[in-house]
Order: sequence, then structure tokens, then C-alpha cells
Amino acid sequence: MTINKTSRRTFVTAAAAVAMAFAAGTTMAQTKWDMPTPYSPAIFHTENIQQFASEVEKASGGKLKIQVHANASLLKMPEIKRGIQSGQVQMGEILLAAYANEDAMFELDGVPFLATSYADAMKLYRASRKPLEAHLAKQGIKLLYAVPWPPQGLFTKKEVKSAADMKGLKWRAYSPATAKIAELVGAQPVTIQQAELSQAMATGVVDSYMSSAATGYDTKTFEYLKFFADVQGWVPKNAVMVSQKAFDTLDKATQDAVLKAAADAEVRGWKLSEEKTKWYNDELKKNGMNIYPPTAQLKADLKKIGDTMIADWAKKAGAEGKAILDAYAK
Repeated sequence: MTINKTSRRTFVTAAAAVAMAFAAGTTMAQTKWDMPTPYSPAIFHTENIQQFASEVEKASGGKLKIQVHANASLLKMPEIKRGIQSGQVQMGEILLAAYANEDAMFELDGVPFLATSYADAMKLYRASRKPLEAHLAKQGIKLLYAVPWPPQGLFTKKEVKSAADMKGLKWRAYSPATAKIAELVGAQPVTIQQAELSQAMATGVVDSYMSSAATGYDTKTFEYLKFFADVQGWVPKNAVMVSQKAFDTLDKATQDAVLKAAADAEVRGWKLSEEKTKWYNDELKKNGMNIYPPTAQLKADLKKIGDTMIADWAKKAGAEGKAILDAYAK
């Protein structure tokens, strides 16, 4: 009888040890990454990222789980890139143009009136992707994919017919380029991140800004500003990036799963952006937004601003920048 009890206890103990070892092995087998994004869960960029994360988890057999933290809930836009570099998070999404002060390669995305259509934006992306990857690599970051916003327009309280009408506006700036536009037209730039934009408009901190119809819809700009000049100023991109160090810890099969899902997300994201542009414009109209084409005077004024900023960028970017612009012009 004693022998049976002892044997039973031994068996139970051994079984428990095996179960614990299995559980520990399972836990060790799954890698978890945190991924902050400054945008809301409803914006198409975030929806695309959620699908990317889901595809990575599935393709990796559960080895890699990416936790998406939307709406600047983990890190705000200016903190995300540094968070990746420092290891605070493994990956993240940023608006490249928001980091223009760091590097001319990031600024290129926000240079107005250089690439104003999806076709031109893709052409510019192809001409600049390798240099962009190289600049990020020097900072320990790997570019996974990039997806554009719809073309940028001008949101205001009243119709704007020329650059002179923009003088004195309380202008939301979210990048050095948008701050520079404010300076050139005599507006007052105020740095506001997208997650804070609705509150800024509601309290009168800003009364104008340039962004996409997607941002206008997501932030319910139509509740505060009623005019949208469809100037199609530029087509900026969000970049999804990962710490090279974190990426290197993955086994080859999981790395391949991440790269495959990223390539698919890029194709899907460009398609989504273009398809949803009309939908966002229609939704703005339904909610009382007056969408109008720019006057000849406004177009001429903005082109002059664009020419100035393109020349400024080329000067800063040097020979590398010239090579990109030459490749883009072909």
C-alpha cells in the first residue's frame, strides 16, 4: 500500500514537472512585441497594421505576437522612433515627415507639390527607398513597409482663395514642412499631434491645417471647420519599422513571416489609401464640409511655396538628394 502511494506521488510529481516544463517551453517559444501608433483604431493605417500583426502571428505559428497600441496610448508620435532605438518598444509606426528635422530623407515625404498623386508618390518612394533604408539602418532600425495618406488639402473656417487669406490663421503644424508653410504664408503655427487635434479645434487653439480627408474624417473636423480646399499638396507616408536588434533575435522562418506580411501590408495599404480617398471625401460632404477646388491664384501661390521648399530640400540633401530627384524625374 505504501509503495503504491509513493509510486503515485512520484508519478504525479513527475507529471507536474513535465507540465511545467512544457508550459515554460511554450512561453519561451512565443515572442511578444509592443507596437505603438499615434493613430486611432478606426483609421485605415491602423486597420492595416492590425491585419499585418494577425498575419505575422498566424504565419509564425504563434511564435511572434505583435501587440498594437493605437491612438498614442503607449507612446506619442515624437517618442516612437526613439522608443524603437532605445529598446523601449520593438517596433512602431511614424509619419516620416514628422521627423524631418532629424534627416533630409525623412523630410522628403513632406515636401509640398513635389509628388501630388499616388502614381508620383510611388515613383518617389521607389527612387528614395534604398537611401531611406540605409539612413534608418545607421540608427539600428529596419524599414518594413510604408503606406501613404490621401493627398493633402487645406481645412479652414472659411473659403481660402489665395495665400493672402491664410495670413494670421492659427495653423496646426505636425511636421517641419507644415510649420514652414505657415511661416511662408504668415500663419501662426501650433504643434498639435493628431490624437489631440479634435480638442485643439474645439478649444480654438487651431482654426486651420493641411492634411488628408482621412484625418479630417477621423478627427471630426467637420464639427469645427467647414471648408476643405482639395489642393492635393503632397502624399506623405507612414513608415512601419522595427528595431534591427529585435528582428535579429527571430529565427529565419519568423523573420520571413514578418517580411512577407510587411510586403503584403504595403501593397494592401497603398490600395486602401487610394480606394478610401473618395469615401473620406464623401463622408466629409455628408457631414457638412464644403469641398472645393483651389482657385488659380491659390494654386499659383502654393506652387511658389512648393518650388521654394523643393529647392531648400535639394540643397540640404546634397548629392544624394540630387540623385533621388533625378531618378524621380526620369
